Amino acid sequence: MDGALIYVMGPSGAGKDSVLGRARALLPAEAPVAFAHRYITRPHDIGGENHVAVSRAEFAVRRAHGLFAYHWHAHGNDYGVGREIHEWRAAGMTVVVSGSRDHFQRTGGLDSLARPVLITASPERLQQRLAGRGRETALEASERLDRAGAYAIDDPRLVTIVNDGALDDAAQIFVTLLSRLEWSGAARRRA
Repeated sequence: MDGALIYVMGPSGAGKDSVLGRARALLPAEAPVAFAHRYITRPHDIGGENHVAVSRAEFAVRRAHGLFAYHWHAHGNDYGVGREIHEWRAAGMTVVVSGSRDHFQRTGGLDSLARPVLITASPERLQQRLAGRGRETALEASERLDRAGAYAIDDPRLVTIVNDGALDDAAQIFVTLLSRLEWSGAARRRA
């Protein structure tokens, strides 16, 4: 049986990459969980997630040849997740993807084994984090803040994690979610 897809999304500044990075460190080494990297048309040395930086032309070629499982455009950049995640899931792995709220809605929730996770924070915390990371101009940060409340995810499977406190608190909630999926998946495979 295919493994679950954990589709993480949320507004800019919510700390998605920080929560995922810390959760990855907290997971047992033997946990059957794979964290997918993203291909982004943004330079690698700009702060934030560890991603594969590609040019717009390279992204377009990869997309034209069907190398992405998912792709979308946001904030002036193209984002893609490699289609290798399908093989990981077919092998029974739980796959974690950092995605887009808009993309999730446009795909109709992806598939029946997808588990949407919204990582969010208070407007004050979002503003503070965007200002602190220095990746956007003041105008771009303002546009991202305006977009923060623009997408309401209406999906009964949605798990929301508010990342306003200690990073370990939000990361532990995410790890607990992964553990529950792992145990339920193991039970299904034994049945």
